[in-house]
Amino acid sequence: MTGKAAPLTAMLLLVAGLCLHAQAKVEQYKRFETSLLYTPGGNGFKDITLKATFIHDDTTVTVSGFYDGNGIYRIRFMPAYTGIWRFTTSSDVPQLNNQKGSFECVRAAPGNHGMVKVAGVFGFGYADGTPYFPFGTTAYAWTHMSDPLQEITLAALKPSGFNKIRMCVFPKFYNLVTEEPMLYPFEVKGVKTDSNGKVSKAWDFEKFNLAFFRHLEKRIDDLAGLGIEADLILFHPYDKGQWGFDTMPEEVNLRYIRYITARLSSFKNVWWSLANEWDYVRSKTIADWDLFAGTVVQNDPYRHLLSIHGATATYYDYWKPAFTHVSIQDEAPVQSLYAAALLRNIYRKPVICDEVGYEGNLKSRWGRYTPQEMLYLIVNGVMAGAYVTHGECYMYGNGKDTIFWAKGGRFRGESWKRIGFLRKMIEACPHSLQMADISRDNQTSTAGEGYYFVTLGKEAGNNWKFSLPVKNADYKRLGAGVKFRVEVIDTWNMTVTACPQTFETKTDEDGYRVSDKSGGTVALPARPYIILRITAMP
Repeated sequence: MTGKAAPLTAMLLLVAGLCLHAQAKVEQYKRFETSLLYTPGGNGFKDITLKATFIHDDTTVTVSGFYDGNGIYRIRFMPAYTGIWRFTTSSDVPQLNNQKGSFECVRAAPGNHGMVKVAGVFGFGYADGTPYFPFGTTAYAWTHMSDPLQEITLAALKPSGFNKIRMCVFPKFYNLVTEEPMLYPFEVKGVKTDSNGKVSKAWDFEKFNLAFFRHLEKRIDDLAGLGIEADLILFHPYDKGQWGFDTMPEEVNLRYIRYITARLSSFKNVWWSLANEWDYVRSKTIADWDLFAGTVVQNDPYRHLLSIHGATATYYDYWKPAFTHVSIQDEAPVQSLYAAALLRNIYRKPVICDEVGYEGNLKSRWGRYTPQEMLYLIVNGVMAGAYVTHGECYMYGNGKDTIFWAKGGRFRGESWKRIGFLRKMIEACPHSLQMADISRDNQTSTAGEGYYFVTLGKEAGNNWKFSLPVKNADYKRLGAGVKFRVEVIDTWNMTVTACPQTFETKTDEDGYRVSDKSGGTVALPARPYIILRITAMP
């Protein structure tokens, strides 16, 4: 979108010992930041309220500021429209109140599409209207590992084809992940010893560790540079008394949510995952989760994507308006094409199967899928119009392995190599995928008029008789006399082979399907994991 454009110079205001610095120009969907200097008499994280209202023509956005230590208060803003934005601060501290400024938002550079939002009912799209299809992976604790390992993780992600990653804000203490993090989210005020003699850190829950949040911000920006969305898990149960971050008092939880949303809402590639396996966090109730979800929504003026994830087959009430999409841990919906499609119809929101199990060699059944099985589940979900998050957990040495699911590092498996291939195939579709004739046809997906996929799954036949349903979801029904070309897509070997003949439809006797008027068939390579792409000829 466009607006008036006028060059501005950098701004420096001196008011009663307060310095306000601001950028002169900011690219659309990137961050404008201004800093205000004020030495608080008490706790700058807790005792002072600061907001700023940004105005552009008839658009008004109010954002929260935050304390960044050393008497520095910051306000961040992500402009969606080009032109001149003007802002005014409001605060319960007179020196921070009613400070004014402005900046120019310039057009987004190529490749900068803005934040991801829900598009239509079941899909996702960037702010500029570009479709977005999530092909994600999982590395829960990668930002809590050593810096060299984090750099290896980023290097592994760069060519991978993944455009989303699930990751925890708090550190994780769990089987195969027992390292102490480099940084903690709160300042340490001392040590304590429990009745069993265990020595642990005592946290000052009223003071955030700024180094922790600055590091998290850096890694989110690193991911943005790779075109990857950061699906941030705000709470999780993998603490087990190691630090106590899963049992913090409610007022601390709320203060944490308000602080992290103030710091990170202006980052275009942030998603909020309220919790991972929320039902295992025994200290919190559904009422707590609803309160936390409402707090995120209230304090995120851009309305980034928000969901909550439960343990296996534990479904939250995703109809609640705070949640933009469904995030589930359950392999059942992707064991076939149609089950995930049913979930879409139930919730009427985008469905992401964020954990269906992992490719790996662990003893646990959730961590020992073959690469082919992982690919099979991903393809099933995608063809049903849902989305599936990948993960792998190979133990290749000992308990200190950098298993990607937990710590990041290098990919050791094979399914990840197919993600880029699948992503390009789906991004080439004219519309988002869905089942063409749900509950009647368990193989055929549609991406619009004259654009179909037939998924053969684990079948390894020699040929396929041309046949499509007349019903084409909400698109025009398919009739006789339409000419099609067929391509044989081997999802495992990542090949596309054009079928030499042309097919022309005729209506079958029952009136529900069409077949080729000459009874034509497609030769198959007698391998599993084959998809047929069937497109109408002009």
